[in-house]
Amino acid sequence: MRPTARRRVINADGRLCVVSSWAARARSSAGWWQPRSVLVQDGLLAAALTAAAFVPTLSVIGVEIGDLPVRPFDAVAVVLVLAQCVPIVVRRRLPAACLAAVGAGFVAHEVLGYPTSFAGIGLYLALYSAGAHQDRWRVPVAVVAVAVYVGFAVVLHGLGSPLGVLDFLAFFLVLALVVAAGGTVRQWRAQELQRRRLAAERATASERGRIARELHDVVTHHVTAMVVQADAAQYLVASAPGRAAGGLAAISDTGRSALTELRSLLDVLEATGEYRPQAFRDLVDRARAAGQPIELDERGEPATLPADLRLTAYRVVQEALTNAMRHAAGRRTVVRVDHGDGAIEIEVTTEGPEVAKVSGTGSGGRGLAGLGERVRLLDGSLVAGAVPGGGFRVHALIPHGDHA
Repeated sequence: MRPTARRRVINADGRLCVVSSWAARARSSAGWWQPRSVLVQDGLLAAALTAAAFVPTLSVIGVEIGDLPVRPFDAVAVVLVLAQCVPIVVRRRLPAACLAAVGAGFVAHEVLGYPTSFAGIGLYLALYSAGAHQDRWRVPVAVVAVAVYVGFAVVLHGLGSPLGVLDFLAFFLVLALVVAAGGTVRQWRAQELQRRRLAAERATASERGRIARELHDVVTHHVTAMVVQADAAQYLVASAPGRAAGGLAAISDTGRSALTELRSLLDVLEATGEYRPQAFRDLVDRARAAGQPIELDERGEPATLPADLRLTAYRVVQEALTNAMRHAAGRRTVVRVDHGDGAIEIEVTTEGPEVAKVSGTGSGGRGLAGLGERVRLLDGSLVAGAVPGGGFRVHALIPHGDHA
């Protein structure tokens, strides 16, 4: 776990402390690279390709076809090398334009008979990018590319290239395989996106169903109890006023319990909306007000995340605190939430020898067990179990990657 620049700690008595750390500025190479713009990433790739193109020893692994007489490397050759490298900057933003520019540079380079250059690798990159990232006009782009290649082969033949039809066909098949590889990746990426979307929809539907069941249970149980107690109090008002007063007090207590549970459900619904930075602190404050000694240790700055990620993180903390209050009332509980660069890490630990009996399930046996499935659908993990020596621990890691 990487430390972050700010660390917010709320002690069991409710006091807020902010701790700074110079180590919070540390970032791994992967964490530095991931959030960068695609233009920056592809710009670095284009720069590396350009630098390699001017290394003489790398020319032996360049792309070449035509076998025309070689002319000396001159200023025009430099321009054509750059034409095959620089457009890689927009290979994902404008794949068709990148392919057109790189293809034109490669065709001119081969027709003019300049020496083989590593810059020709840019043609493979442009073709792959067209297959992987071209969303619209895929068929027209493919037709134009094939037509240009046919004309290119005819021009080379007219300039005296010793290659035959089979040679040009073999080179065309290599280029087609590169495009097909990009298309395969594109299809896989679309399928993965669809899978995640369907998984999120299933998780949302499941959560709505769970909330509906809990709302039904809360209303049915508490309102029924209040009606029964009110009816009994009516008969006791005249004959036993003291007992009637006790019944009215019981109705009041039941109503307060119902309001508390309804507020908890509304908090879950609020978690699906705009993110509130104090969401976890509100949960802890309510649990502490109910008599549970809780310490909150929240690190890092909350990121802007999709609703399913926010709701899942909120639900993990809420369900863990609910279990603690039900099965380990009065036991010290520590809640740690770390807003990392690529994931939210949550750990809720409750002390006490009796906490091991907590099964990790909430209302209807679907609490943490159901949340574990939701976390796994988000490519995360959730582990809940007894702590050696006494206590219970819930640990969840929910990655968010590019969403932050």
